Amino acid sequence: MPVQDASERSRADARRNRARVLDAARRAFAREGAAVSLGEIARRAGVGAGTVYRHFPTKESLFEAVMSQRIEGLVRLAETYGDAEDPGAAFFDFVTKVITSAPDNKLLCELLDAEDGWPRAALLSSGRRFEAALRSLLAAAQRDGAVRPELDEADVQLLFTGCVAMQRLQKDPSRLAPMTALAIAALRPGEAVTNPANDRKIRDESAGAAENRNAARPVCGACGRPLATAGPGRPARYCSAACRQRAYRRRRGAAAK
Repeated sequence: MPVQDASERSRADARRNRARVLDAARRAFAREGAAVSLGEIARRAGVGAGTVYRHFPTKESLFEAVMSQRIEGLVRLAETYGDAEDPGAAFFDFVTKVITSAPDNKLLCELLDAEDGWPRAALLSSGRRFEAALRSLLAAAQRDGAVRPELDEADVQLLFTGCVAMQRLQKDPSRLAPMTALAIAALRPGEAVTNPANDRKIRDESAGAAENRNAARPVCGACGRPLATAGPGRPARYCSAACRQRAYRRRRGAAAK
């Protein structure tokens, strides 16, 4: 019996130490990014370096555990909106919370910027649950007529990437930047994003429709979708902030080779 009690205490101590390491790592990575050493995390957790290495043999494995915790938190948040009376309001509230919370997490922003930074294997299960939860919220909002029907969860995740990049330039990232708010508003049905069929109809009813039909129509430099008809000023090169961010990352990756 005493041997069993000692074994149980040992397992309980191990669980507590792992939780302390994860909590210290989450705070350190959020504030300082991936540069924090495992030794420093051990010091902040109040445990020995050997304790950290027993639970997390590499810094990458600790990254994965911390990011999995965060993603699971977002999954739980999404699930709280599952039975909302107003699916559209629930979806947009969730999107706003994801975007405004991310810039405070330096590790997450570093991983979003990196071409190969995501430790995908260990996060695959959490990532699938997040995608499923996001898909469910999106589908409910679309059935309610609050979100454009042609979008899917991949489009929304691209929006997350672009909007987080814009929010990082804000003095107060917890408040939506004007351009971030516009990007989120483009998810709603309406004229925020050009509908090619509607655009054709409008141009056919105007004078010179034949010339317009024959003219080359500008397309987004990232996804190839037709761009909205430009007014005076510099013509647009991308259809959204997410596409602008994606093109920037491609250029940066090509320059690094």
